[in-house]
Parts: sequence; structure tokens; C-alpha cells
Amino acid sequence: MRRVRTILSIIGVLFLLLPSPGAVRAAEPPDTSLAFRPVGDEAQPASTDETRGSSHVSAPVTPQTDGAARFLDRTRFALGDPTLQLAQTPGMAPSPAAASPATGELEGPSATELNRQLTNPVSSIWALSMQFNNYNLANHQWNYNMQFQPVLPVALTKDWNLITRPVIQFYNSVPVSQGNGHYNQTTAFGDLTLVEMLSPANAGNWLLGAGPTFIFPTATSYYTGQGRWQAGPTAVVGYLTKEYILGVFPQQWWSIGGSGGRANTSQMNLQPLAAYFFGEGWNIGYSGNILADWTAPSGNVWTVPLGVGIGKILKLGRLPVKVQLAGQWMAVHPSNSGQEWNIQVQITPVIPKLIKEALFE
Repeated sequence: MRRVRTILSIIGVLFLLLPSPGAVRAAEPPDTSLAFRPVGDEAQPASTDETRGSSHVSAPVTPQTDGAARFLDRTRFALGDPTLQLAQTPGMAPSPAAASPATGELEGPSATELNRQLTNPVSSIWALSMQFNNYNLANHQWNYNMQFQPVLPVALTKDWNLITRPVIQFYNSVPVSQGNGHYNQTTAFGDLTLVEMLSPANAGNWLLGAGPTFIFPTATSYYTGQGRWQAGPTAVVGYLTKEYILGVFPQQWWSIGGSGGRANTSQMNLQPLAAYFFGEGWNIGYSGNILADWTAPSGNVWTVPLGVGIGKILKLGRLPVKVQLAGQWMAVHPSNSGQEWNIQVQITPVIPKLIKEALFE
């Protein structure tokens, strides 16, 4: 405990020695993803240049001053400093301040802009999504799972982004039939899904991306995974405006290896993208993923949900967070143990982008 107090004291002294934002006006290269800029008379307007990874700076600075200011701004943002605001996404018109100098709360157009980017599957911002699903099945049992879904885009060049989207099932709780109508609940880790997409950085309002998608047999129970290595293509096609988003995000997998005792797989997951954005960070839209098991008997291939979700950008703790609640009713589903309906809660914190520059010039 004494060592911890000593370390905290040293950190406090270092913060006191750092120059204040008013004394140090460091100009950074415009960040076309999620950027944080001071609010006030000295604040510089966010760049609307659509070229990601641009090396333009508004004024020459020394490396020492630039590094100190970057560290200070990032630290103040992590601590929830109310004088920092979100910069605009490229291609969108500048908007009023996103944070109230008095409260630091997200409000107005900037919160809505952040909401748009979190709904965009090929956005340039980093986020950590946690999705909780509560499925009621056709056999009157329950299936629960929690999916951790980081979105980690990186600029390869000024024209192309690499979008990395893993889906990690932290737990999957499924009912296992014991015969005579009795079930035991088995809870364990599920399989891991990984999406890698190339996306053009300057496509205007269009959302475009394509690449491979994989499923790895990481489940720790026979009942919570498929036991097969799987691979296939994925793509995103959509259109994003200030008021709405429309598009599709399909993924297709075929089994390419794995346990010889498990059945071969051929399956699709298609996510429709449809949402309308209100002011102050609110949105309402379609919720659900259309599933197809191409190896299932006729009549049990499709799961088609009709769902609606409502989301809001707010501050949870110190960072901007999107919270969404959705309900889904499966209009079409497998007859034996398919999903009938689902209550879904999704929490998505936004995190500072650690890799801001393009990897290749």
C-alpha cells in the first residue's frame, strides 16, 4: 500500500509539471476517425478533409511540445475532462460543440454523429461492444450468451482501411436434453468469429468493405460450439447520411477442418443495417440477424427475426458509451429448438484510437 501511495504521489507531481492546454497550443495532424479537441476560444475547427492519415499540420511545433500536449489531452480525456469534445467525421459538415463546458455531457449533433459512426460497420473509430442475448427457444428453454465485439480499424494507406472485428463469446449457456423432457443448462465459452475487411477510406456516403471471415473452434464444451474450423467471404454495402443508414452485412462460412466426429457446416449470417438518427444521440432501427443453415432439412433452414432497437449515446463513467435495448421475434425459425424471441442489451464504449497514422505511405 505504501508503494502504491508513493507511485500515485509521483504521478500527481508529473501532472502538475505538465503544461496546460492554454500554455501549450500543440497542432496535431487532423485525425479523421474519433478525435478529441479542446472547446473554447482557442479551439481549432475539426478538419473535414476526407483523406485519412494526412500529414498536414496547421502550425510548426517542436517534437517535445507536441508530445507533451498529446499526452496531456489523452490523459485529460481518459479522466473525463469536460473541456474536450469529439471532432467531426470526414465528409460531415462542422457542428456546434459536442460537450457542454459546464457539464461535459455529450449533446446535440456531435452525439448524433458519434451514433452514426457506431452504427457503421466500417467506421474508423475504435469501440468495444458487449452484447447480451436472451433467447427463448421453441422447446420452451432458454439460451443466454454474452458476445464481446471489439471494432479495431487501422489505416493501411491514406486510401484503404483494414477493419478487424472479432466476436468472442465470453459465455454461452445452452439447454441440453436429458430425455423425458428434462434439460440441463451447460455454460461455457463459445466459438470465436473473426472478420477482416478492406474498406476504401474515401467512399463518400457509401459504406463498402470486403474480405474473409473465420470461425475458430474455441468452445470449451461440446454443446457450446460446432467443433469445426470454418471460413468464407464477407462484405458490407450500405449508404449513410445524417438522417439514416441502410445496408447489408452478410457472412458465409463453410467447414474446412476440425473434429471428425462433428458435422460439416455451411451457414450464413446476414445483418440488415437500417436505422434513423434523432437529435442528441438517439436512434431507432431494425434489430436482428437473419440466419441460414444450408445443411438443415427443408423447413429448418431459416431464422428470420422481426425486431426493433432503440439506442442512445451517453456518458457512462468517463467515456462516451452507446447503450441499446432491442426486442426480436423470429417470424421464421427451426421447429425443434430454434430461437423464438430475444431480448438484447448492447453496451458499446468508445476508446481512443491507438494507431492513428497510416501504416504505409
